[in-house]
Amino acid sequence: MNRQTPDNPHADAHHDMSDSTMTFASINSLEEAFNVASASPEVRESVSGLPRGSALLVVQAGRSQGERFLLDADRIVAGRTEEADIFLNDVTVSRVHAEFLRQGAEFEVRDAGSLNGTYINRDRIDRYTLKNGDEIQIGKYRMIFYISPQSQGAPSPQQGQ
Repeated sequence: MNRQTPDNPHADAHHDMSDSTMTFASINSLEEAFNVASASPEVRESVSGLPRGSALLVVQAGRSQGERFLLDADRIVAGRTEEADIFLNDVTVSRVHAEFLRQGAEFEVRDAGSLNGTYINRDRIDRYTLKNGDEIQIGKYRMIFYISPQSQGAPSPQQGQ
């Protein structure tokens, strides 16, 4: 008979405590799957066709809603200058606002000292390693990050050598 004690507050006379362990998916994995699953069929198709080592940003809000930006280089600059790789034409965006850096199979976003900041999932960041389904906000533009399914779980170049 199991009794309630400070060490075992949930025990009672009708249920024996079990030594089994249950494993649940992480909240982040569930959120990632939900974000990809809730994407439009066009976005899901675009993401499924991404080459290894690349990612896609899909604008969710702002003047360019629905626009897509391919991340397929080691360094990509986002800003209001026409020289930016990702041109975001709004006064809420700094000329050189943020940069996306590919590091092996991952992408990191870094704020470039912008006036209004760079946000990931509504938290202001200086730098952040992106995960599938993360929301990036640059000025009024909100974008969802999707990594190539071929890159997920791939060893980084350092691990493969």
